[in-house]
Amino acid sequence: MLLNKIKLIKATMKQIITFLFFSLFLNLAGQQNSPWHVVGKNIDPNNYYGVTLANGMVGLVSSPEPLKVKDVVLNGVYDYYQRGRVSNILKGFNHINLNLDVDRRRVGPKDIKGYSQVLDMQNAILETNFTAYDKVEVKSELMSLRHLPYTSMHVVTIKALKDVEIIPMSVIQAPNHLMDIRNYYAEIDRPHVLIPLMTSVANSPSGKLKVAASNSIIFPESHGKEPKIIHEDWDYDMHLAKFYKNLKAGETYRFAVVASTCASTDFNDPHNEAERLTIFARLEGLDRLINFHKKAWAELWKSNITVEGSVDVTRDIRFALYHLYSFGRAGTANSLSPMGLSGLGYNGHVFWDTELWMYPPILALQPDIAKSLLEYRFQRLEAAKKNAFSHGYKGAMFPWESSADGTEDTPVWALTGPFQHHISGCVGWAFWKYYEVTKDKIWLRDRGWPVLKEVADFWASRVERNGPGKYDINNVIGANEWEENIDNNAFTNAMAKTVLVYASQAAREMGLTPNPDWQHVADNIPILKFADGVTRENATYNGVTIKQADVNLLAYPLNTISDPKQIQKDLDYYLPRYAKDGPAMGAAILAVLYNRLGMSQKAAEIFESSYKPNEVPPFGVISETAGGSNPYFATGAGGMLQAVINGFGGLNIDQNGITQLKTSLPKGWKKLTITGVGAEKKTFEVKE
Repeated sequence: MLLNKIKLIKATMKQIITFLFFSLFLNLAGQQNSPWHVVGKNIDPNNYYGVTLANGMVGLVSSPEPLKVKDVVLNGVYDYYQRGRVSNILKGFNHINLNLDVDRRRVGPKDIKGYSQVLDMQNAILETNFTAYDKVEVKSELMSLRHLPYTSMHVVTIKALKDVEIIPMSVIQAPNHLMDIRNYYAEIDRPHVLIPLMTSVANSPSGKLKVAASNSIIFPESHGKEPKIIHEDWDYDMHLAKFYKNLKAGETYRFAVVASTCASTDFNDPHNEAERLTIFARLEGLDRLINFHKKAWAELWKSNITVEGSVDVTRDIRFALYHLYSFGRAGTANSLSPMGLSGLGYNGHVFWDTELWMYPPILALQPDIAKSLLEYRFQRLEAAKKNAFSHGYKGAMFPWESSADGTEDTPVWALTGPFQHHISGCVGWAFWKYYEVTKDKIWLRDRGWPVLKEVADFWASRVERNGPGKYDINNVIGANEWEENIDNNAFTNAMAKTVLVYASQAAREMGLTPNPDWQHVADNIPILKFADGVTRENATYNGVTIKQADVNLLAYPLNTISDPKQIQKDLDYYLPRYAKDGPAMGAAILAVLYNRLGMSQKAAEIFESSYKPNEVPPFGVISETAGGSNPYFATGAGGMLQAVINGFGGLNIDQNGITQLKTSLPKGWKKLTITGVGAEKKTFEVKE
């Protein structure tokens, strides 16, 4: 009799597990066909590039390990460690991780089945599912709360498949570079609630900054019935808070960890502030936190892109939008690095990648976030003026690599720091484009004009006045960084001409008389050509392979070349010369230009090549180059989105604001809809 009961129990458990796997399979299949879900495919811990959950301030990079996060990246927080003699964006405490013991056995990667991860882009939630020891089914929901810029949440649901004891553990662990780590634990007792509070505080590697992280557990039970918390100090760099819970077969238990982190860059007392923010989130409660988070993302997604006829393309476009929305935040003075908040790529520094590549789609769809990117530059204007002074110029010379204070932060071995001067033009260009979109004259007076004036003064002092038509800009590195210390680079010269004109326009908008020398200089900066009329990249360019777009940028986004025959001639010459291992964004510019020439299918082929070969497993986040290993490349996402918005969508920014040019769609695209465009939140459509 006993043996028969055991057999019956085993058979029942097998049926339950089979049903759960089948249900999970059906759910994943549906998500794979959803334009809002990115499914991790064939998850391999040895070949895994995580997806980032971010709210513009705190980035959480996913891990293949159950209930873990790989990195926590803090926006705008820099210090000197690990790489070279320049600053790095700071990885903070890993404060949202969990351990889980099931019947006193620690759950690890080898103890689980059915591991799946799905990013819900609409709600910015990463859902992870697995079973452990055939005893529990676990669902984890990770989010960097959009409405609370320094706070994240990890929601865990555990379903018992058998009678079982679980021991969840909330863990705070410091990365190796943090110094003088202090760990704290307290329980704040109030009449209706007991708040467990675990905190860690440390100094940054150089000691100039203080970093803090705090977390608390949200239980479903009312006061007096919550599990008892046990706090354990392990090493100086790690401590945890755990609780015990017995579950009956079929019973489900749900709890959450809320965690806040900040640094002395934003708060004089990050220790107390991290704890206050955690207590606030803890007392808001699970449902309110999720609801407000979803509402904040719903507001962002009012600016959206849909391709009727291709779920896959719509998903890819939204994946790029999701990352740019995640990495930026309105109401701040933070900018974007080429890798956003996905890790330490390019040290988290700010390049031209922001203004020329990521900024244009953000300006079109999220002007308030675009305003924050410009505020970052404005607050570092004095540093740019000092940089110009140091190099013997007037006005403002923005650094090629910028971090906390706006001084040059390029490694000394890279010549881009002293010579890639077009960045100052890119900054001025972005400032004027914001005014064209918003027509905000108060902003222009207080922010736009001061920057444009100094940038114009820089270029007027930078040129070498060698006679009419020969106001040369010598000894620079252009957009194609493989050509160093060259003269009269096409992109640099064209950008200088453009912003000198923009500065004059800005003066007139302010009711001021522009410096007449600005227009005079602009009229005399040369754009060189070969004998056959092709625009020459620089004075000594001889047709060698190029890293990325340079000459072709004159047709878009600068619009300094508008003749279709000239655009075609330049495309025919330079397209075969693009390096196959060059960065993704250059190809996206070609897609815009071919579409504007009426060659939509050619544009579609190039568009796909601008990001598809760069996707890495398991989510398809994009790396800088095909076969690369440094995702997420937000610069490439910006280029890809320009191919959609400004190419196939035909949107153009000029003195009339955002207008739409005549355009056409690739085969299979029935309709392209772009919603929430510009300050007026307009909708634009293109039909086949």
